[in-house]
Amino acid sequence: MNLILKIGILFLIFLGEAFSIYAEMIGARNNAEGQHLASVLIKSFLLIAVAGGFLILGYVFGYKVFKNIWVCSVVSITSILIMEPLIAYTMFKELPSIGAGVGFVLGVIGLYL
Repeated sequence: MNLILKIGILFLIFLGEAFSIYAEMIGARNNAEGQHLASVLIKSFLLIAVAGGFLILGYVFGYKVFKNIWVCSVVSITSILIMEPLIAYTMFKELPSIGAGVGFVLGVIGLYL
């Protein structure tokens, strides 16, 4: 039971970060496509509100269960590092520029060290 709870908490944080990134990307894409700004903001805001709920639940219960905030933080940062490039490429079909690619690689190295 405890292992399932821990996995569920980590999944909440992962989903929260993924939905946040998706909301940001949806906002950027829809605005670039010329949709009305108010419509773009409302859609993105609603999605990011759900994402924020997942993140808050993940952190609140994560700290209680793991007794260490760093577990939650590492899962959060790692999920951003994994999901942001995947969602960006999926939605925009763009590869990173050389500078962005170097920054990404350095970010991965920094997380690893």
